[in-house]
Amino acid sequence: MKSLSLSLALAPLMVAAGGPALTQSHAGHAGHAPAAQAATPPAKPAHDRPMMRDGKPCPTHGAAATGAQADPHAGHDMSSHAGHGAAAADPHGGHATAPAPAAQADPHAGHDMSSHAGHGAAAADPHASHAMASAPAAQADPHAGHDMGATRGGPNIPTSVDAVGGRMVETPPPAAARAAPAHAADLLFDPVVMAAARKQLLAENGDIRSTAVFIDSLEANFGDGADGYSWEAQGWTGGDINRFWWKTEGEGEFGGNLHEAEFQALYSRAVAPFWDLQAGLRQDIRPDGDDTTHLTVGVQGVAPYWFEMGAAAFLSTEGDLTARFEAEYDQRITQKWILQPAVELHMSASDIPELEVGSGLTSVTAGLRLRYEIRKEFAPYAGVEWSRSLGDTADYAKARGQDAEDMRFVVGLKAWF
Repeated sequence: MKSLSLSLALAPLMVAAGGPALTQSHAGHAGHAPAAQAATPPAKPAHDRPMMRDGKPCPTHGAAATGAQADPHAGHDMSSHAGHGAAAADPHGGHATAPAPAAQADPHAGHDMSSHAGHGAAAADPHASHAMASAPAAQADPHAGHDMGATRGGPNIPTSVDAVGGRMVETPPPAAARAAPAHAADLLFDPVVMAAARKQLLAENGDIRSTAVFIDSLEANFGDGADGYSWEAQGWTGGDINRFWWKTEGEGEFGGNLHEAEFQALYSRAVAPFWDLQAGLRQDIRPDGDDTTHLTVGVQGVAPYWFEMGAAAFLSTEGDLTARFEAEYDQRITQKWILQPAVELHMSASDIPELEVGSGLTSVTAGLRLRYEIRKEFAPYAGVEWSRSLGDTADYAKARGQDAEDMRFVVGLKAWF
């Protein structure tokens, strides 16, 4: 009983002595409001003997705990201080703590915050020694250190949208690019040797000799007058730049005489893409023996939108100057059916009575032919052709009893090989 009374008398002193420790154990949790949890009574020793409280040995287990091992709260009701003892329990134990967000950059990094209240020496982490859920590792910013202010949808590369007319902006080559020889190999090798090599390369790869024959029309025509026939053909042999061209055309009557025939022999040189300049001789053959020779100069090619055109001037040995203009266009209806309109104009600088030709625009001929390509190289056709003599030429026609205007139905064949 004496021992029990002594313990009760010392209890207030022991509580007072433990007060600072308890207060210190709560330092750092100020302002935290953990969820209320049921007080857990302290685990009781296997047995409680008064003699052990006085430091006397237990008759069953031996000597009592001494020194630092002695529990100062042994036998005390510490339910109100649950979790605080020699080894304090985690006040957040059992709490469902949400994962901490990814590390964010400190908005005050690099600022001197020492003058702000509460920001002096580094404050102790209020959650130091707390077992928190592991936060996800901070990810490196892929654009760290990049100036993204001027970037809007990609690098600033000029495109056709930025150019006037929808074409890319092309800067002219520097002046130094035209200062060197036309062929860079001449800087390293003998120019004479390189010129011969280029000539051989052109002959083997670019200056290929070829031959072609075009039968533009081989047809029969039917109208109010006598039925007749006509032809028009041309061909060439040579390379891409220089060629020899030949042309022929004529007309006559079935069972009658040949009205006239024409043959041309021309030298042709390419002067622009799709355009050839031609010069040579033309020979006219007539049944009455009034043959004529002409010096010929002309141009032939394909205009934009695929109009096939040709123009030529003829100077005869008699001094008569005449000219001719031709144009045609292939309007593809299907892969096989093609509609071809064509027009031909004849002009003369002076009257030629022996040929019954007046000056100025002498005649105009227009035709419309529809052909079917059995193969690209072979296509029969049918159509109509209208012709009219003009000016003094029409007067010559009326004088010999013919109409100045004529409409005829034609059938024929167009081929090439």
